[in-house]
Amino acid sequence: MKIAVVGATGLVGNKMLKVLSERILQDFEFLPAASSKSVGKNIAFKDKIYKVMSVESVIEQKPDIAIFSAGSSASQLYAPQFAEKGTVVIDNSSAWRSYDHIPLVVPEINGDVIKKSDFIIANPNCSTIQMVMALAPLHKAFKIKRLVISTYQSVTGTGIKAIHQMYSERRKEQCEKVYPYQIDMNLFPYGGTFEPDGYTTEELKLVNETRKILRDNNIQITATVVRVPVTGGHSEAVNIEFENEYDIADVYRLLNEMPGVEVVDDPANLQFPMPLFAEDRDEVFVGRIRRDLSQPKSLNIWVVADNLRKGAATNAVQIAELIIKQRKLK
Repeated sequence: MKIAVVGATGLVGNKMLKVLSERILQDFEFLPAASSKSVGKNIAFKDKIYKVMSVESVIEQKPDIAIFSAGSSASQLYAPQFAEKGTVVIDNSSAWRSYDHIPLVVPEINGDVIKKSDFIIANPNCSTIQMVMALAPLHKAFKIKRLVISTYQSVTGTGIKAIHQMYSERRKEQCEKVYPYQIDMNLFPYGGTFEPDGYTTEELKLVNETRKILRDNNIQITATVVRVPVTGGHSEAVNIEFENEYDIADVYRLLNEMPGVEVVDDPANLQFPMPLFAEDRDEVFVGRIRRDLSQPKSLNIWVVADNLRKGAATNAVQIAELIIKQRKLK
């Protein structure tokens, strides 16, 4: 079995390598690829040193699986070339998510949508993944009518240069700016680029991807994305209006039973999810669970997860695990 990681030298790519080494325990040939400026560099994986290769040379080696974390442009260019060679592409960018014929997958929720004829599979946006992990069992039980979402997104979601900017600002040092404003001791209410209607691309991902993963285009969704000066993970305040009445005890039970979700909700002892404790964890943490007293059949929850792990690398590797099992790769 051959597994390639395209974009292996980036922030998410490095996390992909870590998660691959933890989860894919059977032997496989590892093929790291990156942009031309990284070709020839050494990269460590499972106690071995590998040379980073060009994407073109990896395509010719016909890997069984190629996990992409190289941006939309690279994915649009290279993913079809891999697919033509019989490689299953798991793409972490937004390039393929909106196509009806491309599966958009969170394995715990809708892994069953992957067919053996699928050779490009989309990994959802990090903010979407953690939110739908909490929403899926509640939607199945009570049917979600409307969502109002506010995100509090870590600088890690922008990349290594954003992390450097925040810490450089904290140390009062000059640095390359990837944000238009200071991020340390600040926050700003947008992510992605603005659309003509005033919403941003990051907000629209939450709308469209949630509907696709939960298989319900009737859910009404509005979102505000906020970038905050933290590392460790994204946080989300989610207000949910259901079609049906619910019992709060059932909410706790359903969330506790959901694989990959951990409830942390003990206000008396100030126990609730925070990025500080989510970092480098695969679980999606849910707390501040309470009935919305202003609206019937409505609920408030607080959702936190490491956006580099379950929000990107871990979810992609879980999809790879499904492919390995489905296609009996070894």
